Amino acid sequence: MREMRKLKVSLLTGRTIDQGRVKEKSKFSDEYRENVAVCYLDPEDMKKLGIREDMNIRVTTRFGSVTVKAKRSLRAPHPGVIFIPYGAWANQVTDPRTNSVGMPSLKGIDAEVEAAPEDEVLSLEELIKRSYVKG
Repeated sequence: MREMRKLKVSLLTGRTIDQGRVKEKSKFSDEYRENVAVCYLDPEDMKKLGIREDMNIRVTTRFGSVTVKAKRSLRAPHPGVIFIPYGAWANQVTDPRTNSVGMPSLKGIDAEVEAAPEDEVLSLEELIKRSYVKG
């Protein structure tokens, strides 16, 4: 059995043009998930992890864990830094507290990334049920 490699990284989140464009159609669409349930990585970090474009990966922070699709960043090099667009998937791994400033911290979050071929990227509906619906 192959040992799974993990990489310690710094997570950034933020808006993207595609995230903003497709949320106007429907946050419950496949197109929204394809544009928001993703993580952009430095190509060299992808090699270190043995992952390819569109492979499922798990991002874990002290706040939670989420499975998203790996995307090769076109803004490389930025080793050790990953980016997940704003949305429900990013919310799984960011601090929900606002520390009295009205906005949670969405940048520079310590995280780990690993290949997760056995995991599924959940739809928005499934993610909400798993995260917020009791029982």
